[in-house]
Amino acid sequence: MAEGLVAGLEHEFAFVVPRSKVVAGLYPESAEFGVMPPVFATGFLVGLLEWTCVRAVLPYLDWPREQTVGTRVDITHQAPTPAGMTVTCRVRLVSVEGRLLRFEVAAEDGVDVIGEGTHERVIIDAERFTTRALAKGRRA
Repeated sequence: MAEGLVAGLEHEFAFVVPRSKVVAGLYPESAEFGVMPPVFATGFLVGLLEWTCVRAVLPYLDWPREQTVGTRVDITHQAPTPAGMTVTCRVRLVSVEGRLLRFEVAAEDGVDVIGEGTHERVIIDAERFTTRALAKGRRA
């Protein structure tokens, strides 16, 4: 981990919502999701906020050896966004405790704040993490 990864770091990322990221796209196998309104899915909102956090810290990691994984998400999804609109995510790193990174996160679509909350990520050694995960799969 490079120096400079400190509380106060901010990052912004804008993303145009494609049709593939509406509720029906979250689990295409789900008949229930298939008939829901064609709006940005909460699961994809969470992923977009995570992606923004990853982009925020990437310059401070020994990438790709060091990576981050999400460990906690507490996010509201408070307004619908149809496909074609741009969602802008803003994240702020509020604390660094060893390998644990805590963020405040928010997203808006140009009309409404569509989500906000907190997110935690942990810095990992990708090779070691992957080795352990694959070993778990072999034991299952």
